[in-house]
Amino acid sequence: MNGDASVLIEYFGESPKVKIIDFLIDNIPFDYSKKEIIEGSGIAKVTLMKVWKDLVDFEIVLPTRKFGKAQLYTINSDDPIIKVLMKKEFELGKRALEQEIAVKA
Repeated sequence: MNGDASVLIEYFGESPKVKIIDFLIDNIPFDYSKKEIIEGSGIAKVTLMKVWKDLVDFEIVLPTRKFGKAQLYTINSDDPIIKVLMKKEFELGKRALEQEIAVKA
């Protein structure tokens, strides 16, 4: 496993949507501006704009509050798809840790 990538990204790939979802799942219960999501997920602004509508339309990402002029967003942790992804990330992380321990033993 790559030391820099999360298990979710290792498993599902480095698509912009996966990177955004991974960043927001890893930072529950906080909310972020689009700029912070861009920085935290390591994608370009243009890329965020291409995928953002889908994430909002499918209610994967929810608006939370305004901070000054910036709208803040969080992951919809009540969404069944996100619940499955969170569970899968936990299981993958556990498996990766078990493998790492087995290698060192």
